[in-house]
This record gives sequence, C-alpha cells and structure tokens, in this order.
Amino acid sequence: MSETEVTTAPGPLLLADGRPAAGAWSLDPALRHLNHGSFGAVPLVAQERQNELRSEMERSPVVWFPALPERLAATRVDLAAFLRVAPDDLALVPNASAGASVVYTSLNRRRGGEIVVTDHGYGAVTMGAERLARRWGGRVRTARVPLDADAQQAYEAVVAEVSEATDLVVVDQITSATARRMPVDLIGAELRRRGIPFLVDGAHAPGLIAAPLAGVTADFWVGNLHKWGCTPRGTATLLAGGPLREQLYPLIDSWGAPDPYPDRFDQQGTLDATSYLAAPTALDFIGHTWGWDTARRYMDDLADYGEQVIGAAFAELTGASGPVDVGMPVPGMRLVRLPAGLGTTRVEADALRDRVAQELDVEAAFTSFGSVGYLRLSAHVYNTPADYEYFADACVPVLGEWARAAREQHDAR
Repeated sequence: MSETEVTTAPGPLLLADGRPAAGAWSLDPALRHLNHGSFGAVPLVAQERQNELRSEMERSPVVWFPALPERLAATRVDLAAFLRVAPDDLALVPNASAGASVVYTSLNRRRGGEIVVTDHGYGAVTMGAERLARRWGGRVRTARVPLDADAQQAYEAVVAEVSEATDLVVVDQITSATARRMPVDLIGAELRRRGIPFLVDGAHAPGLIAAPLAGVTADFWVGNLHKWGCTPRGTATLLAGGPLREQLYPLIDSWGAPDPYPDRFDQQGTLDATSYLAAPTALDFIGHTWGWDTARRYMDDLADYGEQVIGAAFAELTGASGPVDVGMPVPGMRLVRLPAGLGTTRVEADALRDRVAQELDVEAAFTSFGSVGYLRLSAHVYNTPADYEYFADACVPVLGEWARAAREQHDAR
C-alpha cells in the first residue's frame, strides 16, 4: 500500500442472526483482541464439540482409546481436504514446533552436519535446529534476508548458505516476527535438484493461504490449524512425501510404531486427542458461515485498514511516516514500526506485549527484527475496524510516552 492510498474500513462480518462475528467466540469483551496470530481463538461450536468428545472419552476410556486410531484416520481425511493435500501424506502433531522436532529426531547426518536457517525463523524451531547440529557435530548457518527482500533476493540469500556440507534447510513459509513470506517454492525446487532435505515451517499458513502446499517442493512441511484455522489448540499437521517420510516417528513411542507413516502417529498412548477430532467443526464453522475466501479477503482488508490508521497515529506522534517495506507481504498480517526505544529485542517486545495487556486491556503482538520494534497486526473475522481505531486513539499516545521514557532512561545510563 503506497503512502497516498486510503483504505476504506471494511464492513464488519456478521453471524447469520445479525450479531457481530465476535458473538461466536468466548473472547473477553473487556479486552481488545488484536493478536490472533500468536495463539488463535476457538469458536464456541468447536469448544462445545471438544467438550462433548472429552465427556465421551471419560465415560468409557477402555472403549475410547482402542477405537481412537480409526477416528483419527477419518479426521485426517477431512483436514487433508481443507489443506488440499493427500491424506496419506498428513500426520497429526500438537503444533508446528512438535512437527519440526519429529523431523529433527528422525533424520540422520549424511554430509557435513550443517543446517541452514534464516534470521526470520521462529525461535523455538531454530533452537531445535541448533540442538540437532550439535548432536551431528555440525553447525547452523544463518541466511540473512533483508526485510524488504523480494522473492529472488530472499532465494539467493538462502541458497548462498547451502554447501556440500548441508544436511537440512529450514525456512518459514510465513515468518512470525516479520509477517512476510519466504519463496519456499523456489528454494524447494533448488534443494530437490541438489538432493538436500527441506523442512518448511508453515505454522501460520493453514487458513491464511487457501492451498499452502501448492507449488511447494518440500520433504517436510508443518502447519498449525489452531492459528488461522481457529481449531482447538494442539492441532497441527506434518506433511511428508518421498522416501524420507518412512524415517518419521512420533515423539512418543507407542503401539502404533510398527504401522506405516502416517498411521503410526494416530496411536500415542493416552494423549487427549479431542483437539484433532474437533478440528473439522471449527473449519466448517467458518466455511459455512462466511466461506473461507470471504473470510480471507476480510482479514486482508482489515489488516490494510489497521496498518493505515495505526501507522498514521504513530506518524503524527513521531514524525516518521510510510508503511514498513516488507518484500513479500502476507494476507491478513501487517507490520507497523514502533517509536524508537520500544521492543528493540525479543525480550523487550514480549515484555511490551504483557504490559499492554495488563495496563491498556489490549492483546497485541510486538516483535523485533534488526533491533527495530514492530507492532504485528493479525486480523481475523471477529475483529472490526473499531478495534484498530481504538488502538490508534487510546494506545498509540501511551506507547509514545513509554518510548520517550525508555529513551530518557537509556540516555541517563
């Protein structure tokens, strides 16, 4: 969006009975919920379905658990249809990080033990890569990708770190801290040509992208359904194709171990799997109420509007203007630069998130990249233009005061 464009506020989405969309969730009305991307939000119908399933499990556990693998296999068919992938490629995992851990514990060193990541990578997944490199006696190489890099520039930055010693490459499809895409299609094609395993962290992709694996060549792909898909938390998928997938085993050894991939993931002791079984209810709710295409368009339009009104408020406060230049923008997510002195590290950004929630009654995401702090907007169907107008009017002035105090404290040292 250019500086001269003016985004019109989209009309809020409504339920079939005319109520605001937020009426389908149990979110606290005393708070403004502007951080869907971190933990998601589960609609009431999916909460109720999961509670029904838990009651069924507790009424007859000896009946429940032996029958569970068959029910999970059927659920995988539904989730695969939503992601537009083959059911036999899809295993169920608690979250994207767990899926990455499955890959890390299953792969063997074949070359020099080096793993390539990017400086936009999700911290927990990068930490897992570092542990694996230590076990292999190798090291992690970090590709530095400028925030404003386009697809070709980002591709070249990643491939430049790949060598004859590379045993694995890990790249986010949508980055958490910087709300941008990475060209995983281009990277995957080149890695396949070189015979190097590729893990795509698609944590934010399901629901935000209609067919997140279309055109993507990867040995492994992990994605959370409990973010944009609004399924109960603890619902994620691991997609694997090619010969390496038969090396993948659940993090918990259980009686399904002799089964082929992905069936062996459907039996893991006495884990509460009701989140998986209730997941289609959440996906169907949004699909039947508005349609996923409509929901995605609304989220993107609303993120545009939020970026504009909050960015303008900060510009008036600080004198700095212009949107953040993100090379490969993401639908439904935007970055707004914070005043100097706020959120310049991950620890400071997390502390700012907590302070804003406690003192300003707003749940928001703050991130850091290159020692610059950002507000990360991530809109969903229950958000409205008024949410972002409120943040601009009530929160931006306070954040300006906090930034000024932080700079004065820094200068006094």
